Amino acid sequence: MSETEPTISTHVLDTGQGRPAPGIEVALLRVEEGAERLVGGGITDADGRVRRLLEGPLERGFYRVEFRIAGPFFMSMAVWFRVDDPGRSYHVPLQMAPYGLATYLGS
Repeated sequence: MSETEPTISTHVLDTGQGRPAPGIEVALLRVEEGAERLVGGGITDADGRVRRLLEGPLERGFYRVEFRIAGPFFMSMAVWFRVDDPGRSYHVPLQMAPYGLATYLGS
């Protein structure tokens, strides 16, 4: 699989510390007919990134990305999203602080 093929990626930032968040486990699941299937994942690198979560081709449909964090209050965050255009990549970043989490559709 080439680096130019569409994929799903993430970047986790620890806004409480003002730096990337390395070592965060991230799971990517595809939702099909009411069931979830693991289709990728990874551990954030020193820059807080997993550049390619998806292990296969990007398909239209619903996905769930789960960030498994070990904070003082939050233990995980799951984000459901829809892929309408499998010809482009999707970036789902997470900004985390001890008592707050936020995400958005990145580029």
